[in-house]
Amino acid sequence: MAAIDDSIDESTAKEEYRVWDLPVRVFHWALVLAIIAAFVTNRLGVAYFTYHVWCGYAVLVLILFRVLWGLVGTKHARFATFVRGPRSTIRYAAELIRGRDEPHAGHNPLGAWMIVTLLGLLGSQALLGLFADDEIFNTGPLSGYVTHDTSLRLTSLHRIVFYWIVAAIAIHVLAVVAHAVFKQENLVQAMLTGHKSAPSATRHDHIHTSRTWLAVLVTIAVSAGLAWIVGDAPAPNNTGSLF
Repeated sequence: MAAIDDSIDESTAKEEYRVWDLPVRVFHWALVLAIIAAFVTNRLGVAYFTYHVWCGYAVLVLILFRVLWGLVGTKHARFATFVRGPRSTIRYAAELIRGRDEPHAGHNPLGAWMIVTLLGLLGSQALLGLFADDEIFNTGPLSGYVTHDTSLRLTSLHRIVFYWIVAAIAIHVLAVVAHAVFKQENLVQAMLTGHKSAPSATRHDHIHTSRTWLAVLVTIAVSAGLAWIVGDAPAPNNTGSLF
């Protein structure tokens, strides 16, 4: 009888459930590539500024998409599902330290705030870059909306926020490694396949559709909006504010 029970438990533990929809997974890995490309094109110098700007566009579109998807997306993608208040987050952290934290199909409370932080930092970084001025040959596509001095201040913030992003990414990666080492939970694989197994996920957590058609419409709308804003922007202004 014990052998039968062990077999059932082992079988249950191997069951997998889809928790990450396709749009979330595409967003995640596209954002990784866009960040790497933005870093590389920046390091290559002013001759690659145009490519750097396009990387910034990609990051901004992805961030805006994820924010909207956090409102209209599938169950585990929605902020209302995984973002918790300070009290719940502190309680989870305390349980984590004691080794008594409960598994989460989506983001746990600490991971949720890291996601919010990264979205905020990356969105701010991409937005600041639109107003940048390298004081050599290149200016951001929206720099004409502000004075030259303001553009320089925003450029300085653009550089500073980069280091905050590096720190946040480092913490994020360390957390993923910690899950793999101490909890034997492969978060990278889950973000590739979309599936998690018990006990991290149960039948109740399974999503039956990715609503990819809606994600495509959201992406098109965000891209069109950004294209309109950039296309309608005034020429760079180096002598004074337009307002």
